[in-house]
Amino acid sequence: MKWQRTINGALARYTGFQINRVGKAGQAAKAPDKTSVKRPNTPFRPPSEPEIDRLVKSPVFIISPVRSGSTLLRAMLNAHPDLHAPHELHVRRLRVEFDTSLADKAMAALGHNRADLEHLLWDRVLHRELVRSGKRFIVEKTPANAFAYERLAACWPDARFVFLLRHPASIATSWHEASPDRRTPDEAAADALRYMKAVQRARAALPGLTVRYEELTADPERIARGICGFLTLPWAPEMLSYGTPDVVSKGLGDWKDKIRSGAVQRGRDLPRADEVPAVLKDMCRTWEYLA
Repeated sequence: MKWQRTINGALARYTGFQINRVGKAGQAAKAPDKTSVKRPNTPFRPPSEPEIDRLVKSPVFIISPVRSGSTLLRAMLNAHPDLHAPHELHVRRLRVEFDTSLADKAMAALGHNRADLEHLLWDRVLHRELVRSGKRFIVEKTPANAFAYERLAACWPDARFVFLLRHPASIATSWHEASPDRRTPDEAAADALRYMKAVQRARAALPGLTVRYEELTADPERIARGICGFLTLPWAPEMLSYGTPDVVSKGLGDWKDKIRSGAVQRGRDLPRADEVPAVLKDMCRTWEYLA
C-alpha cells in the first residue's frame, strides 16, 4: 500500500531502518537470487549486413572435446605465418545486457536484439587479437565451443571448422588425470562424453575437416599439410618445429613435454577394447575406434 511505502521510506531516511515482511518461521523474506534466474534465450541469426557487421571474415574454429590435443594443434597452427591461434578465448561466455527498457528499445530501433549485439562483441574481441598479431586468420579452440556450434556458424557464416577427435577412452583417462581430486574415472568418462556428443552433433551439422589426434602425432606433416590445404594456405614447414614462446603452460597435461620439445611426439598407446568403459563404447564405434 502507498501509505506503508511512505512510512517505510521515512523510516529509512531518518533512522536507517526499514520494515520488511516476515516469512514463515519468522524469517525475513529473501530477495530473489539473481544468479539463479535463468536468462531467457534470445533468438540468434546471421548478420543482416555481413560486410558492415563483421570485421573477422573467416575465423577458424577447432571443435574438439576436452583433453583431445587441441593445445598441441593450436601451437602447430600458430606457427603458420598466416594463422594466429591464441589461448582459449571463451567468447561465447561474453554477454550483453540491457540495463533499461529504453536501451532495449533503442537497439531494437536499430535492428539489434541481444544476440546480435553479443555477436558484434565476440567479433570485435577476435578482431583485436587478429590485428595485434599481424596475421591473416584467427584460430579459436575453446572446447566448450562445441556446445555453441550453431551460434558460431550463425555469427560467422564464412567460418571454417576443424573437428579434432581422439580415442574416447584416452580422453576420459586424461580428463581424470588432469584433476583426480575433482572427478573419479567414471565421472570423468561421463563428463567428457558430454563434449564428445556435442562435437559429434557439430560434425553432423557443419562442413569441415576431421583430424585425429593419433594421426596428428604419428604423421604430423601429412596432417598439417591437409589442414593447410583445407584452409587454402601454403604449406609452412615451421608448423613441425613451432617452439614455445607464446604457449600457455597451464592445463597442457599430456602435451606439455611435446610442446616444450618443439616437435610433435607420438601419443600414448591406445586402450584395448576391454579397457574401454561401457559408457564410451557407442562413441568409440561412432568415431570408428571400435569395430
